[in-house]
Amino acid sequence: MKDGGDSTEAGLRARLLELIASGGGLGEGGRLPTERELAERFGVGRRSVRHALDTLEDEGLVWRQQGRGTFAGQPDDPLSDLAAAVMTETNALEVMEARLCIEPELAALCAQRMQPGETLRLRALAQRRLEADDAAAIELWDGSLHRLIARCARNRPLLTAFSLLDRIRSDPDWIALRARGRDEASMRASHAEHMTIIAAIEARDADGARAAMRAHLDTRAGALRSGGAPTGA
Repeated sequence: MKDGGDSTEAGLRARLLELIASGGGLGEGGRLPTERELAERFGVGRRSVRHALDTLEDEGLVWRQQGRGTFAGQPDDPLSDLAAAVMTETNALEVMEARLCIEPELAALCAQRMQPGETLRLRALAQRRLEADDAAAIELWDGSLHRLIARCARNRPLLTAFSLLDRIRSDPDWIALRARGRDEASMRASHAEHMTIIAAIEARDADGARAAMRAHLDTRAGALRSGGAPTGA
């Protein structure tokens, strides 16, 4: 069914972003409707839909998998399935301690190895997280941002270690805990921390990126140790 909206290139992009942000029209794992379904919904040609999705993929806001479709955010690492074996034997503080060992180094490597256009994708994900207005969308964009930093470090063993922690962190109880402790002030504080990390990566400042990521995670670890909720990491 057509929605009767703006069919210009900018309008189509905006309507796709609205669909992603709402989450209501997404399938399992954040899967978007097919190109044919989107074309019919928005009253445009499939070529226009494909071009708009290409642009969103370049910005890091969607990803594609042959035979499965197009998904919002950034992909999980398939090796993260082993997290199921340890999920019941750990806790949020242990996971945060492990992240403090791994993610600052990933940020430093990302600063050294980033490729053209990748910082723009990081900024787009950070902005989508700031603009998200529900817990599921915040988790989607926050996880996508940290996942893209890990991928851009281009170190397979470290990415696998990160993916293990990322999968454990996706436990619904922990997501609910983060949502309860989240407010506008914490969202803006986390956004500022994210932008500091991205600025250091963009400047190819490995030491600065490492320090910025450590400061970001230290804030969350401190909240955990004091009994608060890990609201923004």
